[in-house]
Amino acid sequence: MGLTVRLRLTLLYGLLFLFSGALLLTITYVLVTYNRGSSSLSVEKSADGREIVTAVVLGDIAPPDSDLPADLRQVVAAAREQVRMEKAEVMHLLVVQGCVALGVMSVISIGLGWVVSGRLLRPLQTMTGTLQRISAHNVHERLDVPGPPDELKNLADTVDGLLGRLESALDSHRRFVANAAHELRTPLTLEHALLEEAVIDPDATADTFRERFKELMTVSEQQARLLESLLVLATSERGLDRRDGIDLSGVAGDVARAFARRHEFTVVTDLEPARITGDPALVERLLANLVDNAISYNDPAGRVDVTTGTEDGRAFLTVTNTGPTVPPELVDRLLTPFQRLDRTADDGHHGLGLSIVAAIAAAHSAELSVRARPEGGLAITIRFPPENVPVV
Repeated sequence: MGLTVRLRLTLLYGLLFLFSGALLLTITYVLVTYNRGSSSLSVEKSADGREIVTAVVLGDIAPPDSDLPADLRQVVAAAREQVRMEKAEVMHLLVVQGCVALGVMSVISIGLGWVVSGRLLRPLQTMTGTLQRISAHNVHERLDVPGPPDELKNLADTVDGLLGRLESALDSHRRFVANAAHELRTPLTLEHALLEEAVIDPDATADTFRERFKELMTVSEQQARLLESLLVLATSERGLDRRDGIDLSGVAGDVARAFARRHEFTVVTDLEPARITGDPALVERLLANLVDNAISYNDPAGRVDVTTGTEDGRAFLTVTNTGPTVPPELVDRLLTPFQRLDRTADDGHHGLGLSIVAAIAAAHSAELSVRARPEGGLAITIRFPPENVPVV
């Protein structure tokens, strides 16, 4: 079992104090040892004619004056030896008592470090306890740590922001599952009704069975498209598995021609080279969804415009269509799964087209802009990052 953060902080405080105290004691010892100070000697005569030698010593005694008599030199030498011995004793006491004081203060600093580290970590313990209580049922709770905007406050605010995003994701997931269950239940109910009608009809013939089977095949194809759309949506939200160089103009041209022939609809293209980095399959699905959505929600005599190009070093793709007027306040709702303006059960659309477009754009770090045109229809623009910028 590893050391706790509190114990590690306590040991760190103690070691720092011990190191700084030992360094201070060493510096003091060196300064006292090499401080020689000053010394002076004076010779005076007494009343009876004897010479008196006075030595004033501040630190080490300097070498004796060569002019002094031999007996005075001996006195100075003895005084110097006495000072050296006293100084050695003082230095020994300095070291011993300094080490004792350092040891006592180290113990005290460890105790104070334990208390201080506990107070510093108390907000973290409170946040940990709160996070342990938060689950999917009470993800709406927040830490709400009071105090000045320091590191702990910033950490708590960051966690609160993460919890907010997690709550939004869980709510979106619940709505997605409920809508998907509803969309899947409708064709299953229809299939059951068709089978039941064929079984209980006593006058059923091969032709009636054949008609029922055709209807069942149509319903099955709708289910397959729904499941494929759900799979693409989940794949695009997971991120990119491939990152290849793609020219949007080439992909847009192929998709536009294919849909124009299939639906016999007017699709006008203005394609300039637009290089991006991304997943070719997802980019093709993005364009297919945009063109399919623009054709499906359009006037019979309307048109679809597909434009690609480069602006400020960034490739862009724009798809506009004519059609019914879309209220601007409902535009954002169209980007969420299973949301469409006209909910028609047999139109083959499940409200996943634009939500898949939004997910693929987000996977490519692209900016998606959806605008309701005053004359009717939508104008959808996607701006991709430069080709040499890695997609995150």
